Amino acid sequence: MQQLTNAEKKLVSSLGQVKSRRESGLFVAEGTRCVLEALPLFACRYLLATEEWLRGHGEALRGFDVIQVWAKDMERMSQQKAPQGVLAVLEIPRRDLDVNSLKGKLTVALDSVQDPGNLGTIVRLCSWFGVKTLLCSKGCADVYNPKVVQSTMGALGRVAVHYCDLEEVLPSVGEPIYGTFLDGKDLFHTPLTSSGVIVMGNEGNGVSPGVARLVSHRLYIPPYPADAEAVESLNVATATAITLARFRNP
Repeated sequence: MQQLTNAEKKLVSSLGQVKSRRESGLFVAEGTRCVLEALPLFACRYLLATEEWLRGHGEALRGFDVIQVWAKDMERMSQQKAPQGVLAVLEIPRRDLDVNSLKGKLTVALDSVQDPGNLGTIVRLCSWFGVKTLLCSKGCADVYNPKVVQSTMGALGRVAVHYCDLEEVLPSVGEPIYGTFLDGKDLFHTPLTSSGVIVMGNEGNGVSPGVARLVSHRLYIPPYPADAEAVESLNVATATAITLARFRNP
């Protein structure tokens, strides 16, 4: 069977680190569902699978060049505690941000969302609610982190993610800028536009002061009933889900 060189094995193993991903322009997708959903959406450098996995799922990879690897090598290269037996090394797409393309559309902007699970879930939410562009401040987690890729469940190939300086980009979008704040107006009783930018803030600190100054419409997700004792705030991914659902059903 075709084998990876030691240098190639070392490269695959290193893709858990952001520096290696940036230098190589590559990232990893692991697990049956994640790999099968990602393969049609990204250019693939290496597609690796164990003999055991191929026996059960090999037909799904017909037409792809698969390198069979030993289970022990898969364990060494994998970023998972319990590897599922299939791993794809994919090319990070090169996308340039065209601010003009955001006009007339709904866009989500994340201000220093640092938890990989939250970021991955938000990418899935964007895909589900038809948001094609996700703007991330430079303080956000890396969207090609293996944990983020895993939690997007294939949605990463359907949403264009751009890292940028939000304070520079948002004023040039030319659309209403919404954000969620504890002192905002009730999300469910506020008129909303069909296009605009929805800013979601950091898990602990919310929207940063500089970005907050650019928000033209401050929104609040109220508890139920309104006078009930509630947690201090919602998880950012949960808040994004509620907000997007409201925008898609104004």
